[in-house]
Amino acid sequence: MLTIPPAFKYRRYVYLWAGQAISIVGSQMQVWALFWHIDLLTKQPLALGMVGAARVVPIIVFSIYGGAIADLFDRRKLLFVTVTFQAVLSMLLFGLTVSGQIQLWHIYTITALQAVAFSFDLPARQALVPNLVSREALPNAMTMSTIAYQLGAILGPAASGLMIAGLGLQYTYLIDSISFAAVILALIMMGQIEQDRSVRQTHTRVDMEMIREGLKFTFGHPLILSSMILDFLATFFVSANTLMPIFAREVLGVGAQGYGLLSAAQSAGALVAALVMSQFKEIKHQGRTLLISVVIFGLSAILFGASKFFWLSWVALALSGAADTVSMVIRNTIRQLQTPDSLRGRMTSINQIFFAGGPQLGEIEAGVVGQIWGVPMAAISGGIACVIGVGVAAKIWPQIAAYQGDEEIAAGAAA
Repeated sequence: MLTIPPAFKYRRYVYLWAGQAISIVGSQMQVWALFWHIDLLTKQPLALGMVGAARVVPIIVFSIYGGAIADLFDRRKLLFVTVTFQAVLSMLLFGLTVSGQIQLWHIYTITALQAVAFSFDLPARQALVPNLVSREALPNAMTMSTIAYQLGAILGPAASGLMIAGLGLQYTYLIDSISFAAVILALIMMGQIEQDRSVRQTHTRVDMEMIREGLKFTFGHPLILSSMILDFLATFFVSANTLMPIFAREVLGVGAQGYGLLSAAQSAGALVAALVMSQFKEIKHQGRTLLISVVIFGLSAILFGASKFFWLSWVALALSGAADTVSMVIRNTIRQLQTPDSLRGRMTSINQIFFAGGPQLGEIEAGVVGQIWGVPMAAISGGIACVIGVGVAAKIWPQIAAYQGDEEIAAGAAA
């Protein structure tokens, strides 16, 4: 029998969850339309892979500062700024495309600016969640946030494919811009949120000492650091989403609608996994489960790269999404529970470099491999490297496999 998720007993979290779910639909429509758009402008795999370069450089440069700002200032007010900025950028994409002035450098520049906003948005958004629910409900809140993302990531790509085939890809950018209004409304309805402001007793502005505190804490905790490294290795080697238009068109022989379905496959698998996890009060043997799920993530990439059949490819992508969700929920719960509220923004920003930098650098790697040896080899070789990486990480940090999930909680959040 289905039960109400514990996190949904907290009204302000529900507002944030609903706003995110709507906004993510628009954002995912834009992401996958962007890949299709670049493929129309240039048929080169490397041009698609360079989207990763446009994203990763701003993330590496600005994430640390974004986390420090999230700890020093009001996280809710910071989100007002980042969300509004992203809405303006999406509207700019729409205007350039409708007017026929859009060029490749426009897409890369706007993508880079979106990554700057993301660098400030994510630390504030993730660090805000523990301020909205009790520490007991936090694992479930992480699962429900994953469900919000995956709902949007399923509907977004599918809607993107239909929109591209119907009205034109420019309207995906317009819808994305409008969808940010849902988050703005949620932030208004939430009202003022309490957060630990003790950092202001020693810091009046973002400085190098603040940043050093975050680095020292993160790199001084093997469990937190190892989860970040494992995340980076997996996402670096298994990142070929920008090559999906080529898989759809040349390997599997499907058009825009088939491309949309393929783009939504990972999220479909992730949503099923998240819905199942939302019904569990606790996850046992979390460390072993984390390692196994990342191995499955790599194996599914190998299957996808080797497949020549549409539905087998779809199943492989869905399996990778399910495995990634299991590992992501465990990783995020570990990190948020083991980090004091006054450091959560900085810890999250450091993690952002790993989990966001990994996929973006991985897209570049996949573009290079795809350009030289073909796109199937980009997925196959990445999956093999991912499985090897899990073994190496488990050997270096035995704390991962030993983690049960019932260890003492170092830091929680009051409701």
